[in-house]
Amino acid sequence: MVAVRETQAVATQLEVLLRPSRRDALPEHTHYADTGCDLHPSCLSCPLVRCRYDEPGGARKLLSEARDRSIVGLQRQGSSINVIARRFGVSRRTVFRVLARARSLPAGEAGAEAAG
Repeated sequence: MVAVRETQAVATQLEVLLRPSRRDALPEHTHYADTGCDLHPSCLSCPLVRCRYDEPGGARKLLSEARDRSIVGLQRQGSSINVIARRFGVSRRTVFRVLARARSLPAGEAGAEAAG
């Protein structure tokens, strides 16, 4: 009887060891290769606020947010649409779209965008 229980205990331990690791296992139990992406060689030292793969608009959205804040700031300082468009290498229509998007944000967010 005791031998049967010991055999069952050993079988249970072997089963646990041979079980495949879970997909949602904790990070310390998984292998992580920090290979980065085409924007930065290392994920852990990347300067972006959010990962390009986590952001719905991808890298393009992350990189254009800073440009958009600068456009709003220059317009508030009195720069003309033509000057702003030339400075950033975009069309006048793009500048107008950025400014319209900034106007449609709530007051707190629009101020943060311009100050950014």
